[in-house]
Amino acid sequence: MLTIGPLNALPGLRHGFFTREGGVSEGLYASLNCGLGSGDDAGHVAENRRRAAAVLELEAERLLTCYQVHSPDVVTVERPWAPDERPRADALVTRTPGIALGILTADCAPVLLADAEAGVIGAAHAGWKGALDGVLETTVDAMVALGAEAGRIVAGVGPCIAQRSYEVGPEFPAAFVARAVENADFFRPGRGDRLLFDLKGYVARRLVAAGVGSVLPLPCDTCAEETRFFSYRRACQRGEGDYGRGLSAIALDP
Repeated sequence: MLTIGPLNALPGLRHGFFTREGGVSEGLYASLNCGLGSGDDAGHVAENRRRAAAVLELEAERLLTCYQVHSPDVVTVERPWAPDERPRADALVTRTPGIALGILTADCAPVLLADAEAGVIGAAHAGWKGALDGVLETTVDAMVALGAEAGRIVAGVGPCIAQRSYEVGPEFPAAFVARAVENADFFRPGRGDRLLFDLKGYVARRLVAAGVGSVLPLPCDTCAEETRFFSYRRACQRGEGDYGRGLSAIALDP
């Protein structure tokens, strides 16, 4: 499990960006696959989630994830829900102690946020589409609605695909540049007419533009670091039928 120093320094808070290590799943899912939507054995996924929750010193039913759909939608959490009741959304916020907000990723950027003074936390799943459509801003807005101040929020951007591994077609930048000309900064030449996209940098800039006081990305590449992280792109490149999902989670102390 990886953590970010400034989040560790906040009182009354626990968080973690889990790697793929330390679970019971096998094969493509080895070993800490926490994705309810994967084709993995459901019992293995449940045990992996139990283990992750235990690291956060919480019971498994207190670890919540949503049915992620690459949207800007955010849910305010007040109580736990059953796995089959999880809402379709890509971000969660709460001020309720003892509930872990979880995000599942396999190249997209997991973002954990906290305003410790207000006792408000958030977690967002930021793939290129969700980030472009505003999931980071809606998460910050939802935290502010619970009493947070954007300038006090500390945001950690967890393991995701790095620019060196994120090759896109020549048509891909158009949607980004249409929103803001300076978004061209996040693309550099790749092979032939292909380009390389800096998802992590784009996410960080959107958080700063939303007024977040401190933004700290982890220097990881989920696609290149096979022993540490799951990767959708790597699975596609190899023609594998499925892939595991890594967990990132944040909670207020009970």
